[in-house]
Amino acid sequence: MRLNGLIASWLGLALLGPTHAVAVSRIDIRVGEISHPAGTAREVSGALEMDGRWQARAADVQVDLAALHRDFPLPLAPSKGRVQGKAELTGRDRLPARVVAEGSLRELAFSDAEGLHAGENLGGNFSLDATRDGEDWRYAATLDWRGGELFWQPLYLAGGGVALRGEGTVSARRLTLERGRVALKDIGELTLAGAYDREARRPQALRAAGKGLDMAVAYPRLLKPYLEKTALSDLEIAGRADLDIDWTAEGLAAFDVGLHGIDVEDRKGRFGFYKLDARVPWNRQQPTAASLGYAGGHLLKLPLGETALAATLNGYSLTAPALRLPVLDGALSLTDVSAALLAGQWYWHLGASIVPISMLDFSHAVGWPAMQGKLAASIPMVTYSNGMMRMEGAMGLNVFDGSVVVDNLTLQDPLSAAPRLTADIRMRDLDLGLLTQTFSFGAISGKLDGDVQELELSRWQPVNFDASFRSSPGSYPKKISQRAVQNISALGGAGAAAAIQRSFLRFFEEFNYSRIGLSCLLRNGVCAMDGVEPAQNGYVIVKGSGIPAITVLGYNRSVSWDELLQRIRRVTSGNAKPVIK
Repeated sequence: MRLNGLIASWLGLALLGPTHAVAVSRIDIRVGEISHPAGTAREVSGALEMDGRWQARAADVQVDLAALHRDFPLPLAPSKGRVQGKAELTGRDRLPARVVAEGSLRELAFSDAEGLHAGENLGGNFSLDATRDGEDWRYAATLDWRGGELFWQPLYLAGGGVALRGEGTVSARRLTLERGRVALKDIGELTLAGAYDREARRPQALRAAGKGLDMAVAYPRLLKPYLEKTALSDLEIAGRADLDIDWTAEGLAAFDVGLHGIDVEDRKGRFGFYKLDARVPWNRQQPTAASLGYAGGHLLKLPLGETALAATLNGYSLTAPALRLPVLDGALSLTDVSAALLAGQWYWHLGASIVPISMLDFSHAVGWPAMQGKLAASIPMVTYSNGMMRMEGAMGLNVFDGSVVVDNLTLQDPLSAAPRLTADIRMRDLDLGLLTQTFSFGAISGKLDGDVQELELSRWQPVNFDASFRSSPGSYPKKISQRAVQNISALGGAGAAAAIQRSFLRFFEEFNYSRIGLSCLLRNGVCAMDGVEPAQNGYVIVKGSGIPAITVLGYNRSVSWDELLQRIRRVTSGNAKPVIK
């Protein structure tokens, strides 16, 4: 280190002391520059009082942080970066009593070996005013981040816009923040308080609170990185939120979240809620009451009506005697709701019933052809654990003047990117006239039974099932139109044909039949098909009876599921034209 000027004279006079003839009460000094491999201090001045008090100032300090780190290790290892500013120190004897500094940080870059923390071209302004208080220091500090990029797993922030203000104390063992404030550009402000154990290197306490935070900016910048593997990973959101969090060394102690006028839409179309208001207070030590309401929304394409919900939170559990969610012209009623978070996994159970919902409205909402009837169900118990939802009991639907019962329903990760559903479905006495009219299939009179066993959907697409459809037992009119014959023949694939008993039957618009049946066993993307009985080189789909009668045969035993879907789409959209020869 190079000292310039009167440092030698200052030191000499200081050593003489009052026992010599020269009486000195104060020594002033000015130094042009003090240099070090890590930086320089220019326009340095100071003073020494004979009672031991001293002060020193540097009007222009410049520090190379990468060089400084080599001699004085910093918490982060900078590869480059400079600090420029000024500083003033005062003290007595060998102990500093106050440090005042302000300046700017430029072009800071750092990274760690794990790749979890990094910064590039960081810059901003700072200030510090610290005063000794016994063995501790009391400080007031500011930091205004003005630019650059920061990655702090999983957060990525760029462009600055963060201003920190804080007051507190520092000791050998503890760092406290008594009053803090962080201003986040376009989001809002948070007040902060907390403590950090320097020996154990872990937080002891943290309290954060903010009001009116803009969720449209806060979600993509601060929340989304923590939600990547959840159902909330890709949202469009607007509205305001209040937040109050209390964290202790034992973990989260309490929080209070308020949502105001929130509009949230899942970009994948799975759910949405509009004008959502909520108050969710939680305390580790005592029960609290939570409330949530919204003006409308949708869940898996089903419209949701205006709703108000209330529940009791007690530690990591939630209970509610009854919840009612309006859906279309009916409602989903939940009873004895109980949920708990155990070892990081949610477990819950509830009873459920569906107040009758119009199948016409339901089918329109989910994009199905218009269906008549009502959707109603009473389910004694629905359970959820480890991402799996199970229905204990059956759910019944009344459609096409018949009944459909869904049983053994399970749903794995329902709101994930790859949900998986399994179920058994039983259909009885469906009116074929209503059914074929709904799906533009041609006219068939009669009744239909069906069973779909071991149905498995992945990403809402079938990957496995054993399906069988056949005429219901009993005596009733059984007629089939020429168009329906052609469409059923088209489902049998190339080579399927109507075996007309007499050539003049091409003049008839409809025919008699005794039985109709078609089955598909889906495995590995291939459907093994069959009918009501075997036939030479194929199987019978429609068994004729009486006069005029017609028999429809299918010849393709194995059909690609994708190809079969294309055939179904063609015939239901009216692309297959009836040709009877």
